[in-house]
Amino acid sequence: MPTNWKPVESAVAIAEAGANVGVSVVAPDGSTWSRNGDEKFQAASTVKIPIMIRIFERIEAGELALDDTYTLGRSDKAPGSGVLLHMHSGLRVTLNDLLYLMMSISDNSATNYLIDLAGMSEVNETMRRIGMGQSVLARKMAGRSADNPNLENWAAPHDYARSVKAIFDGTAASAASCEAMLAILEKQQNSRRIGRHVPNEEGYRWGSKTGSLEGVCNDVGFITTPAGTMVIAVFASDIPDQISGEQIISDITLAAMEASGIAGN
Repeated sequence: MPTNWKPVESAVAIAEAGANVGVSVVAPDGSTWSRNGDEKFQAASTVKIPIMIRIFERIEAGELALDDTYTLGRSDKAPGSGVLLHMHSGLRVTLNDLLYLMMSISDNSATNYLIDLAGMSEVNETMRRIGMGQSVLARKMAGRSADNPNLENWAAPHDYARSVKAIFDGTAASAASCEAMLAILEKQQNSRRIGRHVPNEEGYRWGSKTGSLEGVCNDVGFITTPAGTMVIAVFASDIPDQISGEQIISDITLAAMEASGIAGN
């Protein structure tokens, strides 16, 4: 039977009463649903997904290794989210540490260091390779929106759903790299968005990358259940506060779980 997307349509309609929303969902059977899927939203920290993919490309090429170590100086500290900003200069970390910090707690200092290792233009080339045609990495993390819209990191919901689907399908990089990236996504520490309604039971897994700016609340990820895996990207802008944004994302995700048959009992 075709997927009944009415629960998602209803949840998005409710959300749009107080926000601008973009959604892209891929159900376990491969069917899709979207709202403003090709529209551009501020990526915020969701852009860290293709940065991670590019780093793993360099690992596969033998140019980097997860146990490589780096010394972080004062100039490497970036404003905004994370912990490295508040730690002492001269701290030694591994590449694996930087990836964990970037993805699990969205550390901006770790991210900017990884952008230097990945190469900004190379990250954009990776985005094009995996089908992210409407999205761009245009600047480093600064903890706020760009002053110039031409220097903003833009994201299309379809593109970001594709990025997670490519990781899950093992096509974003080698199978081993994709498994490693899924494990990193599963270390997401904000469970109030995509992960809010996932049962804490055997057979259920989820992972995501959040993104937040003033007026912006995003999350992109996957939910795996005994009934299959769903990929979802939700971008919300013009929100009054982060609590409202997180409620929008969790409500839409729950509706998508119900529509795609993975919500359980």
